[in-house]
Amino acid sequence: MKIEKYIRDIQGFPKEGILFKDITPLLINPEARTNCLKILVDSLEGKKIDKVVGAESRGFFLGMLLAQELNAGFVPVRKPKKLPYETISAFYELEYGSDSLEMHIDAIKKGDRVLIHDDVLATGGTAKAVCELVEKLGGEIVQCNFLMELTFLNGREKIKEYPVFAALTY
Repeated sequence: MKIEKYIRDIQGFPKEGILFKDITPLLINPEARTNCLKILVDSLEGKKIDKVVGAESRGFFLGMLLAQELNAGFVPVRKPKKLPYETISAFYELEYGSDSLEMHIDAIKKGDRVLIHDDVLATGGTAKAVCELVEKLGGEIVQCNFLMELTFLNGREKIKEYPVFAALTY
């Protein structure tokens, strides 16, 4: 089964000039979702993972399933003021402006072996910020995992010091 047929292109979303890759058809189909999860898990063969860190919000879907499959803890990384406990923050640049992400201060322990997961590697800003949060808390990044990578945006350059895997590339 080819999982790419479950990624729907939406022209002009969220704004004109963008071709959005919609993962909803993949999430709806149990067989496609299971196949996708297997591809992502197989990329980690022989690697021990203590925590899976999922980036808000679409990184939560498969990130939680990966954590379950790997018998690892799951750590959500969220936009500011969405987490109830004390947090640390990392800032990153957008096309116009900047944003930040937060993680609970007790989510990662020193020496934890961490898998970072998000749905898309685009410009790399989100992924880089998540890596910074993990390392601030003493975690060791084993791999950055993505459902898909938009190679024309060169996001891999921002996280080139880490192993990167994407199930699909565009």
